Amino acid sequence: MIYILSHTYGPFWYNDSSLFVKNAAFNKTIVKLRQEYDRSREDFILSFKKNYSDPLPPSWMIFEVASFGILSSIYENLKHVRAKRDIAQYFGLDDRSFSSWIHGIVYIRNVCAHHSRLWNKKLSIAPTLPISPVNQWLNDTTVINTITGNSTLINNRTYYILSMILYLLKSVNPKNQFKEKVYKLLDDYPSVDPAAMGFTRNWKNEPIWT
Repeated sequence: MIYILSHTYGPFWYNDSSLFVKNAAFNKTIVKLRQEYDRSREDFILSFKKNYSDPLPPSWMIFEVASFGILSSIYENLKHVRAKRDIAQYFGLDDRSFSSWIHGIVYIRNVCAHHSRLWNKKLSIAPTLPISPVNQWLNDTTVINTITGNSTLINNRTYYILSMILYLLKSVNPKNQFKEKVYKLLDDYPSVDPAAMGFTRNWKNEPIWT
């Protein structure tokens, strides 16, 4: 996001209200960025404050101290569809799915930060199903109710979120160990039923998880 938008609109693009859809959301984001900037004690931030009079530093500096939630809000509020598409395509996703996914990750990050139950939770924010993802993705995104026989989408379950995180990690770091850590966690707690987390019956055969 920093790279694409800075090349097009300059280093302070995030401070230009004309690039965003909702002014209220833009103003709220700027307030949050200023708060993060004011309380940061990072050496590069302190150096910038000492040597420059700008109210906020360039995007590649301020985003180093911004929360993931702020980044999600900025992306969602961007006005220029082409820029949003270019950013999402870096991860092999359409822009609508990418926005939904990072919003979903912000949500579960907050669930974890507040020590709330996650493992078998039905998420109140359900990330969308991606349209023609470029990289390996799930073949099966539904589970069958053994009582009714009806199929239900799993995009509001922990398994779907874990699959999203694995997909994004593979996009930026193909050698990541996230998959192995999930397998080990399930092995360490055999009494936990993966189905309660939305894992499909044949999830181990999914290309992204093999």
